[in-house]
Amino acid sequence: MRLANKKILLGVSGSIAAYKAPDLVRRLRAEGAEVEVVLTRAGAEFITALTLQAVSGRRVHARHLDPEDETVMGHIELARWADLVLIAPASAHLIAKLAAGLADDLLSTLCLASTAPLALAPAMNRAMWEHPATRVNVATLERRGVRLFGPGIGDQACGETGAGRMLEPEELTALTAGLFAAGPLRGVSVVVTAGPTREPIDPVRFVSNRSSGKMGYALADAAAAAGARVTLISGPVAQPLAAGVRRIEVATAEEMRRCALEQAGCDIFIAAAAVADHRPRYPAPRKLKKDAVPAALELERTPDIVGEVAALPAAPFMVGFAAETDDLARNAMAKLRAKGLDMVVANLVGREGTGFESDDNEVTLFWDGGKAELPRAPKRELGRDIIGYIAERYHAQGAAQDP
Repeated sequence: MRLANKKILLGVSGSIAAYKAPDLVRRLRAEGAEVEVVLTRAGAEFITALTLQAVSGRRVHARHLDPEDETVMGHIELARWADLVLIAPASAHLIAKLAAGLADDLLSTLCLASTAPLALAPAMNRAMWEHPATRVNVATLERRGVRLFGPGIGDQACGETGAGRMLEPEELTALTAGLFAAGPLRGVSVVVTAGPTREPIDPVRFVSNRSSGKMGYALADAAAAAGARVTLISGPVAQPLAAGVRRIEVATAEEMRRCALEQAGCDIFIAAAAVADHRPRYPAPRKLKKDAVPAALELERTPDIVGEVAALPAAPFMVGFAAETDDLARNAMAKLRAKGLDMVVANLVGREGTGFESDDNEVTLFWDGGKAELPRAPKRELGRDIIGYIAERYHAQGAAQDP
């Protein structure tokens, strides 16, 4: 059992997704975990303590100052007991309280008093999830090392569709088990960029490229499986996402640049996106009629995202990509040195069955003083192999820098 002898403190806050909590408790226990449940007052509007008590086999904790517990400082004892604090669902209100460091009920007090890892499974309306206040709160918590499980994307109870769904109990159980599993990137924060960008000509036309995002998504999934906290900055693609990977969607190179700089406080930055090299200098504010579309577009260079992140004073371990048609090694090493990268993943494009839009690829990894050739394989498999080399080089670099 993946969670044998692990002590999980499950917090249930106010969200309709609280109906999934009993199934989550059942699955955690089936994996060998001991589960104590803390139910907030808002959470009790959606699920009863009796139900959670029945599936956990333990008394549910709901009151901040309970006379039956406080003789031995029960809330502190719970905080010390836990190997992990998992809040599922985590409402927008609860996330805001944790970001502010408030302690006005049992669950928020436990989160401040516990030294155990904290994981949140967000659940809220898509507009609430996308609100700038929530984004700031989430970023604050992630900087403190809080793990985010989701949210998922799909239909919501309010009738809308988008990001904000709590992940399913089966996914949350797997992610919880993954926190205790050994992995070469356990505890490491990783940012991956993926997919193309779209540079507008007018509101309906754009300049782009053939990137499918498959390689970047495979790398994000593999990094999460290796234990990393993963943020994926994705251009407009339709690719499935592994549970536990936080996705930020962007469209243009400038949007990707701003987001990349905001997330550059990570440990490892993997620039797998195929950012457009040029954009129309003067995009039209309204749709151009067919006869009004210019025969020639005036273009300007897009920002050098990889170069900007690599040039930061406290730059992360930088992995760039190079898609070439010839002189693979020479061009890849030139990019490595010119941009100050730690590793370049290079491949030859234009070959049938590999590269853009394909499920397969073959790449060569270059770093200062070494290289590794990875033969043709599915991108999912390559993603795991590439992450293995990145983890090895990242830890080797860290060891070399230690006094």
